[in-house]
Amino acid sequence: MTGGQPGGADSTAEEILAELTGFFATATAGNTPGPDEDYFALGLVNSLLALELVAHIERRFGIEVAVEDLDLDNFRTMNRVTAFVLGKRSAGSR
Repeated sequence: MTGGQPGGADSTAEEILAELTGFFATATAGNTPGPDEDYFALGLVNSLLALELVAHIERRFGIEVAVEDLDLDNFRTMNRVTAFVLGKRSAGSR
């Protein structure tokens, strides 16, 4: 990372994953899924928490999640969210 803060606009994949792990630890009362576990299939995420996750991603990582980005596959696991955030940044969508 080059001068940003954890969870900030220039975080690395590892920092993004750490931020998401913290989000889920809080949001699921410590039932934090692994990086490749489908938290929807595990029943840890409902529609309200999914909206909170999207808002958290926008706020913490300085990106805009457009309607066309709202494909469940972008948000199914923490590793997929990490890849999504990095992809949005590389596309210049902040």
